[in-house]
Amino acid sequence: MSEVNRRAQAWARTMAGHSDGAVVRAHAAAGAAMTAGVVQTRDQREAWEAAWLRPGATLAHGAGNRARAEEADPQRTCFERDRDRIVHSTAFRRLAGKTQVVVYPTDHQRTRLTHALEVAQVATAIARGVGVNVTLTDAIALGHDCGHGPGGHASEEAFDAFLPEGYHHGPWGADVVLADLNLCTETLDGIRNHSWSSPTPSTIEGEIVSWADRIAYCAHDLEDAVAAGIVNPQDLPAVVVDVAGRTRSDQLGVFIESVIAATTQTGTVGMFSEPAAALAELRAFNYQRIYTREESLAQAAAVIDVLRALVAYFAENPTHMPPDFHQGVLSGADPVRAAVTYVAGMTDRYAFETAIDHLGWNPDRVPRGIGRGA
Repeated sequence: MSEVNRRAQAWARTMAGHSDGAVVRAHAAAGAAMTAGVVQTRDQREAWEAAWLRPGATLAHGAGNRARAEEADPQRTCFERDRDRIVHSTAFRRLAGKTQVVVYPTDHQRTRLTHALEVAQVATAIARGVGVNVTLTDAIALGHDCGHGPGGHASEEAFDAFLPEGYHHGPWGADVVLADLNLCTETLDGIRNHSWSSPTPSTIEGEIVSWADRIAYCAHDLEDAVAAGIVNPQDLPAVVVDVAGRTRSDQLGVFIESVIAATTQTGTVGMFSEPAAALAELRAFNYQRIYTREESLAQAAAVIDVLRALVAYFAENPTHMPPDFHQGVLSGADPVRAAVTYVAGMTDRYAFETAIDHLGWNPDRVPRGIGRGA
């Protein structure tokens, strides 16, 4: 039997922590100290919100309406609870394996998970600057893309063919993927309606996430494309460079500050016209040079073919899905909708490997992104 190395032995010695007889500490020496006092409760934080958040902000007190009634948490506000549930959910973790722009991204390219984190950073920066509910904003931002299927936006076109109402990742995320989390109506509304083509969110915080989503992906998709050699930052339109600069950092700073300024001055969530025009030009540039370039369209077509084949296969063979899905079909659930739900929850790699391993697809037929090689 191999001997346990010294590092492992040193780590094992910390199992019980360090005790002075009354309290156990993580470290041997006492660290920073604070004045002893009472536990900070949900009621105290709700009172702080009522006293300090700007009129029109969504308050946790009086919210917390859920599809299934629950007792309030003694420590966390309802929106803190929602944020925690999203972060610990399977759907959120799987975003690490789902496409942002490129299938099979390299270690340095964004996934849906890193995109969600960047949206949350932009959104909470705006919410703090405006003086509204940061926690609700954070929860919406972290959950906003949980309804995305594998392969990016192409999955929505793939699944459209199977659902009478069509497939949109916002409503699907709120009403299907995250339904078991029993989130607050305000959180679900922001997730459901974060896309600009959706109805206006019912909260200021939801509207902030709509702006943060666009700001974040316009800036970071450009940065990824530059790093991959797809575009040259010298080709950016002059209006983008003159107003917001060429780098992600500069662009985020300008766009975030403009939303904060416009919203606080007008009372309506928005951006002043000059930076808004620059953001629109940046998005148009990305659309033409990144999203609809020949390689991207070919990738999207391949994704659609794979996902439609998977849905058709599992709809016809529901017992080949995990028990939670095929038992629902045996109990009367629509096999097509069950298959869409199952396939939409897959990561990119699992979906494409399933097509190869279970449907017998030639590996050359599945999408090949930058991270996987051409």
